Amino acid sequence: MRFLALLFALLPFWACTHTEVPPTPMVTPPVSAATISFLSLGDSYTIGEGVSEQARWSVQLAQQLRQRGTEVAPPALIARTGWTTQDLQRAIVASGNQRTYELVSLLIGVNDQYQGQSAADYRPRLRQLLQTATRFAGGRSGRVVVLSIPDWGQTPYAQGRNRTQIGEEIDQFNEVARQECQQAGVAFVDITSLTRSASGDASQFAPDGLHYSGQQMATWAEAALPVVQKVVAVSAK
Repeated sequence: MRFLALLFALLPFWACTHTEVPPTPMVTPPVSAATISFLSLGDSYTIGEGVSEQARWSVQLAQQLRQRGTEVAPPALIARTGWTTQDLQRAIVASGNQRTYELVSLLIGVNDQYQGQSAADYRPRLRQLLQTATRFAGGRSGRVVVLSIPDWGQTPYAQGRNRTQIGEEIDQFNEVARQECQQAGVAFVDITSLTRSASGDASQFAPDGLHYSGQQMATWAEAALPVVQKVVAVSAK
């Protein structure tokens, strides 16, 4: 009975971190030359596990840009719940996607941390993904934007876990990401502090208590907006 109780306790996060053969990634149809194309890469935080398509942070970002007069296509996605950096890289290869985009976002790494991998393991894998994202951006690193890893240790699901340790490890991963982005000439947006501020507010989380609501992801889009506006302005030149 103790084994069964432990199994049922782990099922919600197992669904988030279990790795299977990657499906065919979603890709939007070609857009007009006058519209900025947008590719969003990542894991459950990119697809918006537990919320509607319109609540995804990248979809909300595109909408915010349109409201300010910038025509941006709905983002194409290569993302899936549970993916690590290695899973994402394999899925990109499997997709065969050879297109280039005016804007590319990347949010990845929480499953690396959850599965016990180190920040040192994360560094070369993230570096490879930054190179891949830059290729998708036509070789221009200035078109790439990376979001920091949310602190899942502050979610309702993490109750009873070592929140301090989780937070410290997330900080280590994000420092690696910050350093690698700086070296690669890629924009880095900190949303981790926003996810920590959400602690204790049920409206900020999806029904599973592990992922985030559209309301919380709207704040990610707002944080990324001024950075992306500069990226878009540069790519338009």
